[in-house]
Amino acid sequence: MTEFPAYTPEDTRRRVFAIVGASSGNLVEWFDFYIYSFLALYFSAAFFPGGNPTVQLLNTAGVFAAGFLMRPIGGWLFGRIADKHGRRNAMMISVLMMCGGSLVITFLPTYASIGAWAPFLLLIARLFQGLSVGGEYGTSATYMSEVALRGRRGFFASFQYVTLIGGQLAALLVLVILQMFLSTEELKAWGWRVPFFIGACAALVSLYLRRSLDETSTAETRHRKEAGTLAGLMQHKAAFMTVVGFTAGGSLIFYTFTTYMQKYLVNTAGMHAKTASNVMTAALFIYMLLQPAFGALSDRIGRRASMLWFGALATIGTVPLLHALSTVTSPVMAFVLVVIALAIVSFYTSISGLIKAEMFPPEVRALGVGLSYAVANAVFGGSAEYVALKLKSIGSESTFFWYVTVMCAISLVVSWRMLDPSKEGYLRNEP
Repeated sequence: MTEFPAYTPEDTRRRVFAIVGASSGNLVEWFDFYIYSFLALYFSAAFFPGGNPTVQLLNTAGVFAAGFLMRPIGGWLFGRIADKHGRRNAMMISVLMMCGGSLVITFLPTYASIGAWAPFLLLIARLFQGLSVGGEYGTSATYMSEVALRGRRGFFASFQYVTLIGGQLAALLVLVILQMFLSTEELKAWGWRVPFFIGACAALVSLYLRRSLDETSTAETRHRKEAGTLAGLMQHKAAFMTVVGFTAGGSLIFYTFTTYMQKYLVNTAGMHAKTASNVMTAALFIYMLLQPAFGALSDRIGRRASMLWFGALATIGTVPLLHALSTVTSPVMAFVLVVIALAIVSFYTSISGLIKAEMFPPEVRALGVGLSYAVANAVFGGSAEYVALKLKSIGSESTFFWYVTVMCAISLVVSWRMLDPSKEGYLRNEP
């Protein structure tokens, strides 16, 4: 049996506090990013007037996808900063940038006021936020993996997705509260701006909390010649391509059953927007609670086994679940089906950041995690809504179901071929 270091109570408290501190910033980042998607039903006409609702949502989803195109740049830029200048510095800069993007959207005039400048400035703000989130994922995943207690890394690192999902959940809760107190007309007129302002304020609180975090990288690794460089990263091409391979399917199915699912229940299943929001709020809450359990499971069975379960179940279950959801009439049944789908996705998301961090050495870890994730996420995750809506608009929605299935099958093959990073990876020998 593997022996792990005996942590002192003080060291344990310090590490847990670091997880909480890093997680708080992660929650704010994802709240700010996802509130855009959940509010699209209300503000799409303000920036893209005319046409039918599906076309308006398609245009809004295009801007959402464009934000993902900045993620590889953010993954490279912030990965370099984190590997050469420290994880904490990179996390502080990323949350400050997210704050700026949210403030711009909060006070952005509509198409009726400034014409084509409105969607253009909206796009610029989203590109800015995409750059920030592209940097946030790699640096926070790296930090939380390095600070987590050995032997329980799956459990502690899972809190990255607890807060990532928590950001989505908080965004949905704010929307539900607004729906309770504001009419649809008020939400479309000005109510959609309120959550963006809340997110900007919360980012400033997160910035303060992150200032107190301990740095996990060492001066020795930061000063290495290859630290934070693409040349250094390319010495680990096999790890890079493995991460891209299983992230493609993982991010695609994640966005399918989270951000896109609200629109799917409204546009395809015919649910009222408020009902769909309630269903997704409840489902995301359960999904958030599942992450530590699945993370702890990976500590017992290994990361590779978790990934194999994800790939197999996602490949088998995606088409039946999406077909069932397309005709669902009961909100309770919709909730059950979405939770089943999200439980399958939890095999991947609970260890998403950790399994990547375990595959790269410390001098290029943040860059390797951030860039490989961002490339796959930009191409497949960020385009999920756009592809789904585009196929629906041409009468071929079921093709999207098979597209998600094929990408999950690729993740299964990649996971089958890789070594178990929890047993073979770099982090196995780190305290």
